[in-house]
Amino acid sequence: MALATVVGVLFTLGTASVGAASAPITIALITSRTGVAAAEYSTAQVGFLARVALQNTEGGINGHKIVPLVIDDQTSPTQDATAVQDAISKNVLGIVAVSPVFFSGAKFPQEAGVPVTGSFSDGPEWGEQPYTNMFASDNGSVDPKYPANTGTATFMKQHGGTVLGAYGYGISPSSTRAAEGTAEAFTHEGGKVGVLDTSIPFGSVAFTTEALAAKQKSVNAVTADLDNNSNFALATSLQQAGVKLKVVVFPTGYEPGVINSPVWKTLQGDFFVTEFRPFSVPDAGTEQMATALEKYEHFSKSQFPTFGQYESWLGATLMIEGIQNAGKNPTHASVIAALRGIKGYTGGGILPYDINYATIFGHDLPKDCAWYVEAKPKGFVATSSKPLCGKDIPGTATAS
Repeated sequence: MALATVVGVLFTLGTASVGAASAPITIALITSRTGVAAAEYSTAQVGFLARVALQNTEGGINGHKIVPLVIDDQTSPTQDATAVQDAISKNVLGIVAVSPVFFSGAKFPQEAGVPVTGSFSDGPEWGEQPYTNMFASDNGSVDPKYPANTGTATFMKQHGGTVLGAYGYGISPSSTRAAEGTAEAFTHEGGKVGVLDTSIPFGSVAFTTEALAAKQKSVNAVTADLDNNSNFALATSLQQAGVKLKVVVFPTGYEPGVINSPVWKTLQGDFFVTEFRPFSVPDAGTEQMATALEKYEHFSKSQFPTFGQYESWLGATLMIEGIQNAGKNPTHASVIAALRGIKGYTGGGILPYDINYATIFGHDLPKDCAWYVEAKPKGFVATSSKPLCGKDIPGTATAS
């Protein structure tokens, strides 16, 4: 629904306000439905739309119906900037960002004073000045220095890994720094780094050279902070090259479509990290999300969300809470202030930690917690009902 057709809403950049007591509110989702990241984000809008539909069924926000606007940035930094400007031109009250290239468009809502929630996984702006309009709904914020964290490294050491292969996309600050951080933490935990490759082209599925290098360096533990298509191509190449692995950890890929995919046999025994509570370890938050996905997006009883769908659900949840707390006549400025005042945020129980937005900006959480699930013949199996947690290593930094 184009904003030009919405009547009764008055916006001015920076001081936008909803002009009528029952006027609709528009929230935009910027995501990568097409392009090289589509393997990860093509259906991300499902979580966003389900969360908005649930809120509208419950009466909207303080009497205002929510109008959802989904814009595809095509996994292009140039197009992301265009998509963000398009959203702002349509007088959105807030933006939910679930895109690996949002770093390109982030300056526009910052300059316009528009609140942004969503995934911190694209870059450091979620914790950098002057981006105090941005609120990571999955991790709260980031430390722009990207210190090394013990979480994944400790897990791999516990599962027999001694020589690490770590991989990241060259274009993505978060991907590169995650790979570097895991490598540093692995060394800190007493392991050896065989391969650290942060020059992978975004979306690459060609890993023959990387697999041969891993074999030459006797790599037996692998982590790849890449999207599904790249991660699975890497796993296939490593197997074809005869690399003897004790533990493989992927930060994405925990999603139902993977189970019946051609690569499922190759992934057997590999581990997948999810910072979002698995539906197999239910609580009130997962039950609410499952019910909404079944009702509004026609999920089956056995289906669970993809990474992108979790992210967009959480981004919408946080934005809705911020708008609710901003009162009956919310403005960009009042929503930002309301978001900054939220304490104890868990995404309704989806997250394994509490976030205090009053204090988190520019910092990592005290503990970085996540669930680890293993690929088994019949599906993903959680290694524990409780999340495993790691800590930042003092004095470390992977940002140049």
